[in-house]
Amino acid sequence: MSKTILITGAASGFGKIAAFDLAKKGHKVIATTQVYPQMSDLIREANEQGIDLTVDKLDVTSQRDIDYILKKYEIDVLISNAGIMEGGPIAEQPVDIIRSMFDVNVFGALILAQGFIKKFVEKKSGKIVFTSSMGGLWTVPYVAAYCASKHALESIAEGLRTELAPFNIKIATCNPGVFGTGFNDRGVDSIFHWYDPKVNFTPESAFDGAAESLAHQLDPQSMAEVIVNVALDDESHFRNVHPKETENFVKQLQADAWTAKS
Repeated sequence: MSKTILITGAASGFGKIAAFDLAKKGHKVIATTQVYPQMSDLIREANEQGIDLTVDKLDVTSQRDIDYILKKYEIDVLISNAGIMEGGPIAEQPVDIIRSMFDVNVFGALILAQGFIKKFVEKKSGKIVFTSSMGGLWTVPYVAAYCASKHALESIAEGLRTELAPFNIKIATCNPGVFGTGFNDRGVDSIFHWYDPKVNFTPESAFDGAAESLAHQLDPQSMAEVIVNVALDDESHFRNVHPKETENFVKQLQADAWTAKS
């Protein structure tokens, strides 16, 4: 059965791949982007590939945009994929940067979800899939603030799953490992927009491993396929970490946390 699916953050990465794949499968897809130029690029690329989908603007930090989207569309599934990451040592990272990540990754995602949840409650069906992160389940050094926002999103998703079960509303999270969408690379780049080794006490050598950690990122197609499958499966798992190696790694880290010293 064809479903109507709205995806946030569809201008690039997992969001764009999932949007195109779902449209190719015959679903009605509303692919949303943060700004108008991204809309134009996405429309052009979809037309070039002969893909039939609707493209619209949705900045999840704009209440005006959210109100417009909620008024315009009735959907079966929300894929809440929009997110930002800025790196740096949390002991020194400017708080306005941290706040902006929470505005998008937590509050923007929640406000939009609440709007669609009201619609889902009325018809007693619907599903929300949150693109979280492996960083929502453990804390990666020098992106701790980003991980904190994803930890918050995980708690919100878990709360929604329990509270909305009586209304037949399904909630799931997808937790990518390290994939080559450009998202991680830009998160590292962002550090050097404010960090100055002459001013900050964190040594510049702390970031020496960043290039190596990003050198072997995975093909994002497989993660997008996970998101697509979770969105379409009414009986999917709540938490969906991919790849399996990342799932095993996170489970071991969570076990180790019980014996870690302060």
